[in-house]
Amino acid sequence: MTETSPRRARTSTAAAPEGSRPAGGGGSGPGPLGRLGRWAAVRRGRVGLAWLLVAAVFAVFAPGVESALSGAGWQASGSASVHVRHLARKDFGGDASSAIEVVVSANRPITSPAVRTVIAHAEHILAADPRIGKIVPPQPGVSVSPNGRTGIILGGANAGPNTMVRAADSLQGPLASLSGHGVTVTATGASVLWSDFNAANRSAMLRSELYSWPVTLAILVLAFGTLIAAGLPLLLAIVGLLSAAGLLDLLTRLAPVSIWAMNFALMFALALGIDYALFVVVRFRGAHFGAHRPVAESVAETMDTAGKAVLFSGITVLVSLSAVLIVPSPAFRSMAVGIMAAVVFILAATVTLLPAALGKLGDRVDALPLPWVHAGEHRSARFARWGERLWRHPYVFGAIALVALLALASPVIGLRTSMPSITVVPPSAPARIGYDIVAKAFGPGAPGELQIITSPAHLAATDAVLTHDPNIARVMPAVRSTSAPLDMVSAVPTMDPSSAAMDTAIVQLRQRLPSGTLVGGAPAENVDLQTVLGAKTPEVIGLVLLFGFVLLLLALQAPLIAAIGVLTNLLATGAAFGVGRLVFQNGLGHQLLGFAPQGFLDAWGPIFFFAMIFAISMDYTVFLLSSAKEHWERSGDTRDAMVNGLAHSGRVIFSAAAVMVAVFFTFALSGPLPPKEMGVILGVAVLLDAGLVRLILLPVLLRLTGVTAWACPGWLRRILPRISFAHA
Repeated sequence: MTETSPRRARTSTAAAPEGSRPAGGGGSGPGPLGRLGRWAAVRRGRVGLAWLLVAAVFAVFAPGVESALSGAGWQASGSASVHVRHLARKDFGGDASSAIEVVVSANRPITSPAVRTVIAHAEHILAADPRIGKIVPPQPGVSVSPNGRTGIILGGANAGPNTMVRAADSLQGPLASLSGHGVTVTATGASVLWSDFNAANRSAMLRSELYSWPVTLAILVLAFGTLIAAGLPLLLAIVGLLSAAGLLDLLTRLAPVSIWAMNFALMFALALGIDYALFVVVRFRGAHFGAHRPVAESVAETMDTAGKAVLFSGITVLVSLSAVLIVPSPAFRSMAVGIMAAVVFILAATVTLLPAALGKLGDRVDALPLPWVHAGEHRSARFARWGERLWRHPYVFGAIALVALLALASPVIGLRTSMPSITVVPPSAPARIGYDIVAKAFGPGAPGELQIITSPAHLAATDAVLTHDPNIARVMPAVRSTSAPLDMVSAVPTMDPSSAAMDTAIVQLRQRLPSGTLVGGAPAENVDLQTVLGAKTPEVIGLVLLFGFVLLLLALQAPLIAAIGVLTNLLATGAAFGVGRLVFQNGLGHQLLGFAPQGFLDAWGPIFFFAMIFAISMDYTVFLLSSAKEHWERSGDTRDAMVNGLAHSGRVIFSAAAVMVAVFFTFALSGPLPPKEMGVILGVAVLLDAGLVRLILLPVLLRLTGVTAWACPGWLRRILPRISFAHA
């Protein structure tokens, strides 16, 4: 390992102002993580057996996770629209937004005997399912089209929205089998939409994973140069995947968990497991080869340095995602919990199972080498030269990176968000086919019928408002509840449920209706969720930034570099969303990716993607700055800290980013639009963060801020717990 001379280090330290001197890494032995790593390496048999038992237990539950997870939960808990859905289910025979609508369309009037027989069979199929409540056959003037050839059977919701999605799963096939001889039978509605989306998403996820694993393995082999070392990150990822999947299945026994939790949790388990293993294994090779000491001591040094960085990175991921929990939506909260559970397993395996595996392998970690491998290489000569170049020309490279990031971030100014439209499912999906039939037969607003619940005293005033509202095409006769003093009026809007005009129409309608009157239905639920997301987004972003700064401050003991780390993360995130706007709002490259642009980004994207991107970016921030701090503590030389910090972490950041970009971009090839948004935005974020921020801008800022970057006021140093990244 090439280091700056002690004489040069002393000169640099002497020139540093008080409070900026390195704390030093001296001590009497390894710290807690080093001792844990050494213990795991020595007791590797017990550790391996324990993890085998853990993986075996969770593997029993893992296969059932997909069927146990819920498909709904995209709601603003406590909102007026959710209250309407609850009342509709309880007091109006299940005529809620989660009800199953069966569309019967024929080439002749539905009153003809053959079509009436089909309708009777469809009603029988619905009645046989206990999850279906009151069944309402097609009614002239209400659910029979003006031309008499399309009718809608309503299967009321006799269960919660998640259960109704499962009901849609099982009912779609038998209902579709009734089609034929000029009659088309298809199920539609919100529950069917989520059922179809989950099916398309499941297929897309499997396809993405099929693409990502070979690419990941190839990148790891190139990064390590040995098949054994390349296999360790995959071992960690597999353990994390099995454990996370099994735990999610168990969590569904306590509360509904969104199926998206599985998507994100498994993706994070794969990406972070590989990231952390890369950092630890590369550091172990550097610590062990040529040191002529017991393997356990090399593992102790590795965990005392790289392990500490991984722990801080993992905690930052957990804390960042915990901010999402303030969003009052079951889907958001369960997704955050699912990812956090996966990260906990990955962290636990990184600090116990991985040291045990390294203790077992020892010198054999470089077994089955490829021709270009350099055994034990930890300090990259290539990245050291890159660091020297950045040191000599900071303004040139810094300006290039900054201008590129600002240019890519600028489109964020015009970013629009809205809830996903029916186009998130393929044109062949039953929900979309039924949606199109209803829109054509009853008018563009018919698939997004509004439900208004009011008291009998306000019914006349409610009818008057609806009748004179230019945004309402039809008003259905009021239905009186038999169990509560309530009336429900259904109203068909004049516009498509996914249009921006629908949001405005619902807001204006609520303002004009009598006090206490509630507006619900699927479009109103979307508006309420979008409103909550808009209100909570600044809070989540603020909390994530605050948590990130505090954790970096604890890890680095220097407020300026902690602030720089957070702000550069924010810059990369803004650039990723700028690209997201160009692609998904403006439609740039939509034909290549195979989707129809909606003219907006899905409303759940900014708040959730921000937390995810920030969490991932902190990985590379911690890897780079912890390595730089380690050299700063040893030498007190700012050039040594910057150049060697980059030399010792650059290859890991580059390789880990390549893996993540490959994993995320495979999602861009997936069928439904939301996984494409996730894949493109997260992939671009990682690409920009690693390529422009961590490997250019952040080292340049270390160069320009000099010793001030590592300075810490005396009063703050006395408050902070002492944390060092230099091994004793």
